[in-house]
Formats: sequence, C-alpha cells, structure tokens
Amino acid sequence: MDGPLWTEAHAPELSELPQDGAREYLERAIEEPINLILQGPTGSGKTAAARALAREAHADPDNDFVEINVADFFERTKSEIREDPRFSHFLQGQTEFSKQHRRSGDRSNKYKRNWSKRDMIAHVLKEQAGYAPSSGTYKTILLDNAETIREDFQQALRRIMEQHHRTTQFVIGTRQPTKLIPPIRSRCFPVTMRAPTSEETVAVLERIAEREGVEYDADGLEFVAGYADGDLRRAILASQTAAVEEGEITMDAAYETIGSVGYDDEVGEMLEDAESGAFTDARSTLDDLLVDEGLSGSEVIDEVLSVARKQYQGEKLARLHRLAADVEFEMGEGASDRIHVSHLLAELGREA
Repeated sequence: MDGPLWTEAHAPELSELPQDGAREYLERAIEEPINLILQGPTGSGKTAAARALAREAHADPDNDFVEINVADFFERTKSEIREDPRFSHFLQGQTEFSKQHRRSGDRSNKYKRNWSKRDMIAHVLKEQAGYAPSSGTYKTILLDNAETIREDFQQALRRIMEQHHRTTQFVIGTRQPTKLIPPIRSRCFPVTMRAPTSEETVAVLERIAEREGVEYDADGLEFVAGYADGDLRRAILASQTAAVEEGEITMDAAYETIGSVGYDDEVGEMLEDAESGAFTDARSTLDDLLVDEGLSGSEVIDEVLSVARKQYQGEKLARLHRLAADVEFEMGEGASDRIHVSHLLAELGREA
C-alpha cells in the first residue's frame, strides 16, 4: 500500500480514544503519573493509547517516551539484539567485555550470566530509566506485548521499577494480564482497553475519511466496521484499501475490496518458503505479518488455513489443520504467538 498507513498518519489523541472509561483513567495519569497496565484484545488500541498519553504528558515525547516491543528481545537471537541500532549503544560495553574474555579464554559463570537475554534487556531498561528526562520530571517507557515476558525477567523488571519509580513511568501493554507476576500487577494501575463497538469504529473511520478528504457513506463505514469485528486497526487498514483502490469508502467500494485486505500472496509465499526449507525467509514474512501488519497469531493462522484450502487437499491439508489446531491451543496457554506460529512453519519444512 503506497503512502503512510492511516493507523500511523491518524494516530489518535487522548480525547479521540473511543473507550470513555480508559480515556478518563489515562487523562488522570497525566496529572498524577503512575505505572499502568493497558490490557485488552488485539486491535483495541493499547499501543495507540500509550503513544497518545506520552504526547499529552511530555513536552518532548521524542526523547521522553521509549517504546519497546518485548518480542524485540525474547523472540530474537542475542546477536540480533546487539546489532539493533536502538539497543547497540547500550550494549557496546558488554560487547567489548565479551571480546576481551574470549581472547583471555575466560569462560566463568559470571561471564556467561552477563550475556543472558534477561540481563541484556534489564541493562537496556536500566540505562533508559536512568537517563534524566528531557522535559518535565519523568519519562515514560512502554513495554508492549508483555504477555511474552518470562518470569525471570519480570523479577528484574520489578526491581528496575522500584529503583526508578520517581523518574520513570512504566506502561505495560498486554493481551493476557494474568501472565504478569503479582509484584508487577500490584505496582501498576490496570486500564482495560475493550474492543470498540461498531458505532465507535464507524465514528473513528468517519473522522479519518473526512481528514483524508475521501468520499464515504454510512453503509460503507458500517460494512467495514462489521468486517473488522472490534479490531480497530483492521478497520482502518480496510478503509484505506478501499480508498486507495476505489477512491471512496462506499458500500460498493468496500464490498469490492474487502476481500483484498487479506494476505493471500504473503501467506502463500510464507508457506512455500517453509515447505522448501527456507525457514529464515518464512519467518521474515511472519514477522511482517505480526509486526508491520499488526496481525495476531490467531489471525495469521486463519489466513494460513484460508490459503491452504485453496492450494492443498487430502492428507496435506489435514496435516496442516492438525498443526494449526495444536498452535491455537498453545497460544491459548500463553507465551509468544511468533514462537508458536514459527513452530508450525518449522514442522511444514521438516521433510525438506
């Protein structure tokens, strides 16, 4: 899709959040900054709400708001973390420490502990929280997709929150707040981001369409809202697709394009790479779907099965359904969507 995504170009202000209750709690947090847990389903606006809070709370949000997707640490290798430009300068000293000890032949337990992922993210967070705010008296750190945080890191996070409680506000975004340990939950105020209603979704789409100068009608917006089923991100991207391809968001335009909002090409390529043994390429496409497109693991599985029904048959299709059922169950038990869907892709490529 050419041009900026509407989800970014029309990021809401606090006053524009459709959830009245959540908006009121967040507005209070500007005057009395406290740690928060933003909890709710995929597409409910947790990340957008945290960004809106930061823009309202800080005169210099570019420097006083830090956003970290937990998957950036726990679903990547240590080499990938060290090479990420967002984290590399924090870990540069540890990298030099590693080189020195490799040259000296040091393989002590202390050396090994310095390179656990838990310690790497804890070090980055300590450094981020320890920096003085650029404006005002505190800064805000968002930890997104926190349901993937391991318990050992949660204990380290608790200590960081205690140490920097006067100068740093932590906002934790999660679909599964029960995955957080009690000491974390007790230090945060929970704010529920429920899925917006159809009427609320239509109101958001109408506001964006008017800002874009795109022609629309009520039936078109309602059709898109029904298609999105409470996922505001999906509704906005579907509207943008209709506007780009048909020049308007009417019932006819939405009906013509709503099917193309799917990801058949990307998913088909991902399955082909997985089956041929090109797991790195398949996982790269998966990352695009989960991160860039904002799909949940369950949504990716739905797309995979939709494509598979068109391409496969017999035992091959039955096997994929069994793998998908196992993955759906595992995701319900918690942990990372990326890890579980990656497992499905790895199983598809096992014979290769």
